[in-house]
Amino acid sequence: MSDIAINTAHAMEEEHHDEGRVKVYGFLVYILQDLLLFATFFATFLVFAGSYDAGPFPKQLISLPFVMVETFLLLFSSITYGFAMVQVHRSNLAGVRLWLAITFLLGLGFICMEVYEFAELIHEGAVWTASAYWSSFFALVSTHGIHVTFGLIWMACMFAHLSRKGLNAHNKTRLACLSIFWHFLDIVWVGVFTVVYLMGAMS
Repeated sequence: MSDIAINTAHAMEEEHHDEGRVKVYGFLVYILQDLLLFATFFATFLVFAGSYDAGPFPKQLISLPFVMVETFLLLFSSITYGFAMVQVHRSNLAGVRLWLAITFLLGLGFICMEVYEFAELIHEGAVWTASAYWSSFFALVSTHGIHVTFGLIWMACMFAHLSRKGLNAHNKTRLACLSIFWHFLDIVWVGVFTVVYLMGAMS
């Protein structure tokens, strides 16, 4: 290979690297905006945390063991996504697919449990119009659930991208952004579990 060809290849590789870095930085700005959104919902929930009106009361309806299982599903999905990123750095496409599939199933399990929980709460009369507490509860928890659902759709799209293009530079950047998004949702959920469920069960 001539020197010109080598230099051109290096230049193209450097250009892809810079482009990927800019996209990741741009995505971090989006995460900061999402952080402000969740901070607003957390603040609203704390303001109305004692506004139950005539009930129902969270202590009567919140099942901590059930929510603990939800929490473990999401936290383990964060670990499995970490394993997927290790395989990305090793350029092991089969490994990425495996750990991404496990992460998807754990996230799907979390969403199914959350939908079941919402159905049970509504069946017991804890609808979003019951009180300011339940309005802020559903606003915060369902916003997180919608984000997780979006993350699952993103993972499904990544399977298609990986099938078509493999682990090219663009897909590595997409996986890195999804990694930031998924870990961010896990951190938010730790806050939701502590502030909403743990405090609700003890109130």
